[in-house]
Amino acid sequence: MQNATLSPTENNLDSAGPVGSELDLLAEINRLRVDRNAFILAHYYQEPVIQDLANVVGDSLQLAQAAQKANADVVLFCGVHFMAETAKILNPNATVVLPDTDAGCSLADRCHAELFREWLKDYPDHVVVSYINCSAGVKALSDIICTSSNVVRVINSIPPDKKIVFAPDRHLGRWVAHKTGREMALYPGFCVIHKQFSASAVSQAKAAHPQAKFLAHPECDISVSSLADFVGSTASMLNYVAKDSGKSFIIGTEAGILHLMKKARPDAEFVPVPVDSGGNAPLCPYMRLNTLEKMYLALRDLRPQVTLDAELRQKALVPLERMLSLG
Repeated sequence: MQNATLSPTENNLDSAGPVGSELDLLAEINRLRVDRNAFILAHYYQEPVIQDLANVVGDSLQLAQAAQKANADVVLFCGVHFMAETAKILNPNATVVLPDTDAGCSLADRCHAELFREWLKDYPDHVVVSYINCSAGVKALSDIICTSSNVVRVINSIPPDKKIVFAPDRHLGRWVAHKTGREMALYPGFCVIHKQFSASAVSQAKAAHPQAKFLAHPECDISVSSLADFVGSTASMLNYVAKDSGKSFIIGTEAGILHLMKKARPDAEFVPVPVDSGGNAPLCPYMRLNTLEKMYLALRDLRPQVTLDAELRQKALVPLERMLSLG
């Protein structure tokens, strides 16, 4: 199964030459977005300055919906490759550019389409549910896609007599199985960021901040999410803190979400769960590859572009549309 490609394959920053230090990148990006009729999408895990530039900031579900509806000639996707690929699947007439070709995803990279096809042979007659954090090739092998925002709704939409395969995140799969009571065969994938959270680190954070509520992403291990006051997607975590009366929150996901949490609740304290003994906040190295300079170059040169084989795009579109039809 063929996946999407980036054209050209080299990093835009390497191929386009240096950018002068005198250039006002913010002004140039805003000028080019008008000239190119461009729509900028950014995930919550991007740098704050990129979030502030975007037309839409969101999680995977929100960004997929926004990409589908974008009335633009160019979609500049500040996220990772599978997200830009999803935008191209849903909006094939737009030119979709990704600032950095190396912005991959540890979860998606652990589930190659051909390996997934072989793995599925052990599970005939199963409904294949795939987390959106996967390649177009894996989507094309799936019956329906889900995100962490709508995974419970997706699983509950499947008749109870049907067997289910869930891929590629085993932790999200285990969490939703517990929530819905459905047995599922789980592909053994995981996110390298959420895997770093430990129950001991959460317990230490709780001891240091006894009044704080702990919010966890469902990509965390069940030993971590079981300690949470709330488990949900980045968007639902943001919504939770915006509406909750609490004044202190321990956050169990990538630290980029703290930018909008602090905007929503400037009166509250936010404590990221450290991922190592040095107390460092969790930062996705792939998400952080996107920069203002690379955004400018992508808009200036309209590369690297995400391109898709037409047959693959159509096959991957079907399970995405099934998900989006659920709301």
